[in-house]
Amino acid sequence: MKPEKLAVEMSREELAEYIDYSVLKPEFTVDDIIRLTKDGVELGCATVCINPVYIPICEPYVEGSKTLLCPVVDFPFGLSSTKSRVEQIKEAGTSKLIKEIDIVMNYGKLRSGLYDEVLEDLNACAKACHECGCELKVIMETDALSKEEIKKACELIIESEADWIKTSTGFLTGYELKGASVEVIELINEINQGKKKVKGAGCIRTREHFLKLIDMGIDRMGIGYKSVPVVLDIK
Repeated sequence: MKPEKLAVEMSREELAEYIDYSVLKPEFTVDDIIRLTKDGVELGCATVCINPVYIPICEPYVEGSKTLLCPVVDFPFGLSSTKSRVEQIKEAGTSKLIKEIDIVMNYGKLRSGLYDEVLEDLNACAKACHECGCELKVIMETDALSKEEIKKACELIIESEADWIKTSTGFLTGYELKGASVEVIELINEINQGKKKVKGAGCIRTREHFLKLIDMGIDRMGIGYKSVPVVLDIK
């Protein structure tokens, strides 16, 4: 949904509410995770996006703040069975400090034309999320998909009980990386027509890009810890 005022007119606090502060690198130490979680809370980001194993470690640092946790499940490949994905969601969703859960669509099955299987999986994952009181974001991994495949992925998410359409993991290799480019978000918006919320992730590294996506009506952005000060213009 397009905001009521231009992004350039928003305060730093308002802009921070568009950010899922990404703390997902597997090489991070526990100290790194704690330090970056504190940063996300201090900045007032919507969520800190973490791997599920760190939920108990991060909970004390977000409790009582307006920042919540957003674990990723079956990340970054999305290749576990539906049963496994559902169990992972249920385990993560036991925390009362979880706002949303991000999961990767099985885009290999999407590219194989197994649309019914993809839809069935998304609905099972969405049901598990909703039973935990969370919303489900579905990552399409757009840089691995053609324009027509992105369109079909969006259509399946719209048809499903999931709550969000999301672009990328930020961990794809071997492809030209565009992430949440203006062109990709334009395509998603054209297909989505406001039916689901939209999260962009990947390659959001400049303030100009960040503000442009807000003005286009994006609902959230996953941004890495190095780029957050840049997009928020923190010197």
